[in-house]
Amino acid sequence: MKSIRVLTVDDHAIIRDGVSAVLTLTPDIEIVGEAKNGRDALRRVHELQPDVVLMDISMPIMDGLEATRRIKKESPRTRVLVLTQHEDKEYVFRLLSAGASGFISKVAASSELVAGIRSISAGQSFLSPSVATFLVEDYQSKSWRPDCDLYQQLTEREREVMKLVAEGYSTKAIAELLVVSPKTVEGHKTKLMAKLGVRDRVELVKYAIKRRIVAD
Repeated sequence: MKSIRVLTVDDHAIIRDGVSAVLTLTPDIEIVGEAKNGRDALRRVHELQPDVVLMDISMPIMDGLEATRRIKKESPRTRVLVLTQHEDKEYVFRLLSAGASGFISKVAASSELVAGIRSISAGQSFLSPSVATFLVEDYQSKSWRPDCDLYQQLTEREREVMKLVAEGYSTKAIAELLVVSPKTVEGHKTKLMAKLGVRDRVELVKYAIKRRIVAD
Protein backbone atom coordinates (compact mmCIF):
# COMPACT_ATOMS: atom_id res chain seq x y z
CA MET A 1 0.00 0.00 0.00
CA LYS A 2 1.32 3.41 -0.99
CA SER A 3 2.06 5.62 2.01
CA ILE A 4 0.77 9.18 2.39
CA ARG A 5 3.72 11.57 2.14
CA VAL A 6 3.45 14.37 4.72
CA LEU A 7 5.37 17.62 5.23
CA THR A 8 5.01 19.28 8.66
CA VAL A 9 5.22 23.07 8.88
CA ASP A 10 5.47 24.82 12.25
CA ASP A 11 7.85 27.37 13.74
CA HIS A 12 8.01 25.43 17.02
CA ALA A 13 10.32 22.41 16.96
CA ILE A 14 8.45 20.78 19.83
CA ILE A 15 5.25 20.74 17.74
CA ARG A 16 7.04 19.28 14.73
CA ASP A 17 8.68 16.65 16.93
CA GLY A 18 5.37 15.74 18.54
CA VAL A 19 3.59 15.38 15.21
CA SER A 20 6.43 13.27 13.83
CA ALA A 21 6.36 11.02 16.90
CA VAL A 22 2.65 10.36 16.41
CA LEU A 23 2.75 9.82 12.66
CA THR A 24 5.85 7.62 12.72
CA LEU A 25 3.69 5.01 14.46
CA THR A 26 1.18 5.03 11.58
CA PRO A 27 2.15 2.54 8.84
CA ASP A 28 0.40 4.29 5.94
CA ILE A 29 1.81 7.77 6.69
CA GLU A 30 5.38 8.87 5.98
CA ILE A 31 6.96 12.11 7.23
CA VAL A 32 9.08 13.25 4.29
CA GLY A 33 10.23 16.58 5.69
CA GLU A 34 9.75 19.58 7.97
CA ALA A 35 9.67 23.36 7.56
CA LYS A 36 9.75 26.15 10.15
CA ASN A 37 7.98 28.90 8.17
CA GLY A 38 5.90 29.40 5.05
CA ARG A 39 8.79 30.33 2.78
CA ASP A 40 10.68 27.22 3.81
CA ALA A 41 7.51 25.20 3.26
CA LEU A 42 7.22 26.37 -0.36
CA ARG A 43 10.78 25.29 -1.06
CA ARG A 44 10.24 21.91 0.57
CA VAL A 45 6.99 21.31 -1.32
CA HIS A 46 8.79 21.84 -4.62
CA GLU A 47 11.60 19.53 -3.54
CA LEU A 48 9.57 16.74 -1.95
CA GLN A 49 6.15 16.88 -3.63
CA PRO A 50 4.25 15.73 -0.51
CA ASP A 51 0.66 14.53 -0.66
CA VAL A 52 -0.30 16.50 2.46
CA VAL A 53 1.12 19.56 4.18
CA LEU A 54 0.34 20.02 7.89
CA MET A 55 0.31 23.82 8.08
CA ASP A 56 0.64 26.09 11.10
CA ILE A 57 -0.95 29.54 10.82
CA SER A 58 1.15 32.02 12.80
CA MET A 59 4.77 31.85 11.64
CA PRO A 60 7.56 34.35 10.91
CA ILE A 61 8.73 35.32 7.40
CA MET A 62 5.61 33.89 5.71
CA ASP A 63 2.45 32.86 7.55
CA GLY A 64 0.27 29.84 6.90
CA LEU A 65 -2.35 31.80 4.95
CA GLU A 66 0.06 33.06 2.31
CA ALA A 67 1.92 29.75 2.21
CA THR A 68 -1.33 27.86 1.62
CA ARG A 69 -2.34 30.23 -1.17
CA ARG A 70 1.07 29.84 -2.85
CA ILE A 71 1.18 26.05 -2.45
CA LYS A 72 -2.25 25.59 -4.02
CA LYS A 73 -1.24 27.81 -6.92
CA GLU A 74 2.17 26.26 -7.53
CA SER A 75 1.49 22.65 -6.51
CA PRO A 76 -2.29 22.12 -6.78
CA ARG A 77 -2.15 18.37 -6.18
CA THR A 78 -0.75 18.93 -2.68
CA ARG A 79 -3.45 19.07 -0.02
CA VAL A 80 -3.17 21.39 3.00
CA LEU A 81 -4.38 20.43 6.48
CA VAL A 82 -4.19 23.39 8.88
CA LEU A 83 -3.17 22.98 12.51
CA THR A 84 -5.02 25.71 14.38
CA GLN A 85 -5.93 27.09 17.79
CA HIS A 86 -9.23 28.72 18.79
CA GLU A 87 -7.67 32.18 18.75
CA ASP A 88 -6.88 31.69 15.06
CA LYS A 89 -10.50 31.24 14.00
CA GLU A 90 -10.64 34.57 12.15
CA TYR A 91 -8.26 33.01 9.61
CA VAL A 92 -10.32 29.88 8.97
CA PHE A 93 -12.62 31.32 6.32
CA ARG A 94 -9.71 33.01 4.56
CA LEU A 95 -7.74 29.75 4.60
CA LEU A 96 -10.69 27.92 3.08
CA SER A 97 -10.68 30.48 0.28
CA ALA A 98 -6.93 30.02 -0.08
CA GLY A 99 -7.42 26.30 -0.69
CA ALA A 100 -7.03 24.53 2.67
CA SER A 101 -8.77 21.15 2.74
CA GLY A 102 -9.20 20.79 6.48
CA PHE A 103 -8.52 22.00 10.00
CA ILE A 104 -7.24 20.20 13.08
CA SER A 105 -7.06 21.76 16.52
CA LYS A 106 -3.64 21.58 18.14
CA VAL A 107 -5.31 20.10 21.21
CA ALA A 108 -7.00 17.33 19.20
CA ALA A 109 -6.31 13.65 19.81
CA SER A 110 -3.69 11.95 17.67
CA SER A 111 -6.42 9.77 16.16
CA GLU A 112 -8.08 12.92 14.75
CA LEU A 113 -4.81 14.02 13.16
CA VAL A 114 -4.39 10.65 11.46
CA ALA A 115 -8.04 10.66 10.33
CA GLY A 116 -7.65 14.16 8.93
CA ILE A 117 -4.56 13.27 6.92
CA ARG A 118 -6.22 10.17 5.49
CA SER A 119 -9.40 12.06 4.62
CA ILE A 120 -7.84 14.94 2.73
CA SER A 121 -5.33 12.70 0.97
CA ALA A 122 -8.38 10.84 -0.37
CA GLY A 123 -9.80 14.08 -1.77
CA GLN A 124 -12.22 14.80 1.07
CA SER A 125 -12.42 17.69 3.54
CA PHE A 126 -11.92 17.33 7.28
CA LEU A 127 -12.79 19.39 10.35
CA SER A 128 -11.93 18.24 13.85
CA PRO A 129 -14.96 18.53 16.20
CA SER A 130 -13.53 21.47 18.17
CA VAL A 131 -12.87 23.45 14.97
CA ALA A 132 -16.28 22.56 13.55
CA THR A 133 -17.90 23.87 16.74
CA PHE A 134 -16.42 27.36 16.53
CA LEU A 135 -17.10 27.51 12.79
CA VAL A 136 -20.77 26.86 13.46
CA GLU A 137 -20.78 29.44 16.27
CA ASP A 138 -19.21 32.05 14.00
CA TYR A 139 -21.60 31.24 11.17
CA GLN A 140 -24.55 31.66 13.50
CA SER A 141 -23.24 34.93 14.90
CA LYS A 142 -24.31 38.21 13.36
CA SER A 143 -21.10 38.74 11.45
CA TRP A 144 -21.44 35.49 9.53
CA ARG A 145 -25.18 35.22 8.84
CA PRO A 146 -25.90 35.04 5.09
CA ASP A 147 -28.36 37.93 5.33
CA CYS A 148 -25.82 40.20 6.99
CA ASP A 149 -23.57 41.83 4.39
CA LEU A 150 -20.25 42.85 5.88
CA TYR A 151 -20.66 46.22 4.16
CA GLN A 152 -23.65 46.95 6.37
CA GLN A 153 -21.38 46.84 9.42
CA LEU A 154 -19.43 49.87 8.23
CA THR A 155 -20.26 53.32 9.55
CA GLU A 156 -21.13 56.05 7.05
CA ARG A 157 -17.72 57.63 7.54
CA GLU A 158 -15.98 54.28 7.00
CA ARG A 159 -17.91 53.85 3.74
CA GLU A 160 -16.82 57.30 2.64
CA VAL A 161 -13.19 56.51 3.41
CA MET A 162 -13.39 53.16 1.64
CA LYS A 163 -14.78 54.73 -1.52
CA LEU A 164 -12.11 57.41 -1.58
CA VAL A 165 -9.30 54.91 -0.93
CA ALA A 166 -10.63 52.68 -3.70
CA GLU A 167 -10.73 55.67 -6.04
CA GLY A 168 -7.03 56.25 -5.43
CA TYR A 169 -7.03 59.18 -3.01
CA SER A 170 -4.09 59.39 -0.61
CA THR A 171 -4.57 59.58 3.15
CA LYS A 172 -3.65 63.26 3.11
CA ALA A 173 -6.13 64.01 0.31
CA ILE A 174 -8.92 62.12 2.09
CA ALA A 175 -8.19 64.01 5.30
CA GLU A 176 -8.52 67.31 3.46
CA LEU A 177 -11.76 66.28 1.75
CA LEU A 178 -13.36 65.10 4.98
CA VAL A 179 -11.82 67.86 7.11
CA VAL A 180 -10.22 65.46 9.57
CA SER A 181 -6.64 64.56 10.46
CA PRO A 182 -4.62 61.95 8.50
CA LYS A 183 -4.41 59.94 11.75
CA THR A 184 -8.21 59.80 11.88
CA VAL A 185 -8.36 58.60 8.28
CA GLU A 186 -5.84 55.85 9.02
CA GLY A 187 -7.95 54.82 11.99
CA HIS A 188 -11.04 54.50 9.80
CA LYS A 189 -9.06 52.53 7.21
CA THR A 190 -7.79 50.08 9.82
CA LYS A 191 -11.26 49.49 11.25
CA LEU A 192 -13.07 49.10 7.93
CA MET A 193 -10.46 46.72 6.54
CA ALA A 194 -10.72 44.58 9.66
CA LYS A 195 -14.52 44.48 9.35
CA LEU A 196 -14.34 43.50 5.67
CA GLY A 197 -11.53 41.00 6.18
CA VAL A 198 -9.20 42.58 3.63
CA ARG A 199 -5.46 42.98 4.16
CA ASP A 200 -4.40 45.80 1.86
CA ARG A 201 -5.52 48.45 -0.62
CA VAL A 202 -5.54 46.00 -3.54
CA GLU A 203 -8.03 43.71 -1.81
CA LEU A 204 -10.07 46.76 -0.76
CA VAL A 205 -10.28 47.98 -4.37
CA LYS A 206 -11.36 44.51 -5.52
CA TYR A 207 -14.08 44.48 -2.88
CA ALA A 208 -15.28 47.96 -3.88
CA ILE A 209 -15.44 46.94 -7.56
CA LYS A 210 -17.29 43.74 -6.71
CA ARG A 211 -19.87 45.72 -4.76
CA ARG A 212 -20.05 48.30 -7.57
CA ILE A 213 -18.96 51.04 -5.19
CA VAL A 214 -16.38 52.12 -7.75
CA ALA A 215 -16.11 51.33 -11.46
CA ASP A 216 -13.75 48.70 -12.79
